[in-house]
Amino acid sequence: MTVLTDRQHAVALIDEAVENGARRMPAAEILGLSVRTVERWRAEGTGMVRADHRPTAVRRPPVNRLTAAERTEILRVTTLPPFASLPPSQIVPKLADQGRYVASESTFYRVLKAADLHHHRGRAKAPVRRRPTSHCATGPNPVWCWDITWLPAAIKGTYTYWYMVLDIYSRKIVAHEVHTTESADHASHLIRRASLAESLSGRPLVLHADNGSAMKGSTMLATLETLGIAPSFSRPRVSNDNPYAEALFRTGKYRPEYPTKPFADLAAAQAWVLRFVRWYNEDHQHSGIRFVTPEQRHNGAAQKIVEQRKQVYQKARAQHPERWSQNIRNWDLPTEVWLNPERVNPGSLSEAA
Repeated sequence: MTVLTDRQHAVALIDEAVENGARRMPAAEILGLSVRTVERWRAEGTGMVRADHRPTAVRRPPVNRLTAAERTEILRVTTLPPFASLPPSQIVPKLADQGRYVASESTFYRVLKAADLHHHRGRAKAPVRRRPTSHCATGPNPVWCWDITWLPAAIKGTYTYWYMVLDIYSRKIVAHEVHTTESADHASHLIRRASLAESLSGRPLVLHADNGSAMKGSTMLATLETLGIAPSFSRPRVSNDNPYAEALFRTGKYRPEYPTKPFADLAAAQAWVLRFVRWYNEDHQHSGIRFVTPEQRHNGAAQKIVEQRKQVYQKARAQHPERWSQNIRNWDLPTEVWLNPERVNPGSLSEAA
């Protein structure tokens, strides 16, 4: 039913209906009105309330509002060549390492979204987080994981195989090789070389892997026993129990320089893997370890870096305290890194790094 435009007439009709025994709410609803609207019209008609000026009120801007120049600076920084392909979660730590604070990570995201510059790149999607059996690392080299992935070769239907060993505490690739075959012999040689490079003789180590034939081959298991390394395996028919290795392979294959065509030969695949490993260990600021590189985390240099970032943030907070409703960003490095933490009680899960 069409709402009456004559307010006084509408109020009079509702009052008449109430006097004849009707209830006020249903009577108002018949006219397409609410009781609150009827009462407000009644009060306005008697001069008991003033007109509502809230829609036209002039409000003071919030004290922590960014200036136009600051918004322009955020957009300028994110379009500079070193940052153009990076998300704010990577840009902010890099600026902090340069001794600069432009804005918080959330502010970067908000300004980019407002400017329609915040978009997912390529085929990247949010990772799926799983939590199955457990190992805990409190420093470099107590827990490693390893895996093998296929790299396409020039001849259709053939592959080269990338072997990779990763320290879960620092995320450093401690050993890698590329071969034309997948075998326990190659894996055994790789683990021996990694153990020697990291001086692990006599030190306890857990090596986690999937259930492939190369992982459980007799040569590989004998090597682990000789070196005093405890083997650990993913659960049968579960593909998510080796998340650090899987995530690393995904990082490699989604790099912009990953070839769109198969590798020409074994040497080409080895050269690409070597470049990737150097970038990953020495240049890549890893989100799981507070955006320091795996090499910095592995050799102990990360602590000094995050302390310097804290000083940058504390200085920025002192300059504009009105923009900080809570403490500065948490740059503390995780003291424990879990491989698939077990569910002890619902709601009391250990945090995976």
